[in-house]
Amino acid sequence: MKNMLVTGGAGFIGANFCHYWATQYPQDKLVVLDALTYAGHREHLADLEALGKLHFVQGDICDQVLVTSLFEQYRIDTLVHFAAESHVDRSISGPDAFIQTNIMGTHTLLKVAKQFWLDEGAVAHRFHHVSTDEVYGSLTDTAPAFSETTPFAPNSPYSASKAASDHLVRAYHHTYGLQVTTSNCSNNYGPYQDSEKLIPLIIKNILQGKALPIYGDGKNIRDWLYVEDHCRAIDLILHKGKVGETYNVGGENEWRNIDIVNLICDLIDRILLNDANLLAQFPLAPCANNTAAKSLITFVTDRLGHDRRYAIDPSKCHVELNYRPLESFESGILKTIEWMLRNQQ
Repeated sequence: MKNMLVTGGAGFIGANFCHYWATQYPQDKLVVLDALTYAGHREHLADLEALGKLHFVQGDICDQVLVTSLFEQYRIDTLVHFAAESHVDRSISGPDAFIQTNIMGTHTLLKVAKQFWLDEGAVAHRFHHVSTDEVYGSLTDTAPAFSETTPFAPNSPYSASKAASDHLVRAYHHTYGLQVTTSNCSNNYGPYQDSEKLIPLIIKNILQGKALPIYGDGKNIRDWLYVEDHCRAIDLILHKGKVGETYNVGGENEWRNIDIVNLICDLIDRILLNDANLLAQFPLAPCANNTAAKSLITFVTDRLGHDRRYAIDPSKCHVELNYRPLESFESGILKTIEWMLRNQQ
């Protein structure tokens, strides 16, 4: 049985991971630490709390006294670290919070883990750090995908802060022997995602009849990973991954932003037009007024330093973990739209 601390467990990926883990490993003890900033919502975990499947603590990962008390009280032996400031636009306008949370917060967790798992006597443990493919920088349309040996070249305050945290995790393994693993994932999507991110923003705006803002020419390319596939990958890394190693987790779904928006427009039009009850719920959606959702597409000034393409080479996960995503982008995006239609609140 694991006593697992999940940081950022009320956020998008963290909440999905908690639901996944509670289902797969009901005997484990889950403790969630989340500051409940704009992107964290305790409601995401309400069903698990009600069933007694996790204990929730509101607090900051930079609070060393609080983190220490959680290690002491719950005898934590596994830590899965999702907590991070993660929105690139916010990092451009206000980088301080990213430095504080992503670098200083990660270091606080590492210090406490070292104290409990190494300094006070060796304890079987694992510290898993969840990071991003953005630490590798940007690719041209024809360049090889990022591998685990691609040099870091972060281009935003967000990706720079995540690169720094990756280096700290690696250093605590090589210097002190802390048992760590790291995963660098591509763009996630799915249930519970905050509406400032591309996919939920587009879905929400279509349903509300609002403009669909597309940066630049819309041809920026991302690899898209359905969030439950990401959770399965972390599970495999925790159970089969080699200590000290990094694993790139991708969805094997490279899409241009404009093509994603066009697909979502077509799917929502089709879904609403085939369901009179849904159509009545969303009277502002273009198809409720005999207009295509694509009419809402609006091109806006490109983001500062906007990376052109990210792509993951998943070979290491294939070979060492026997991992492959189960969802195609077409199946995953349909599940995401259907979830948002059922969970408008």
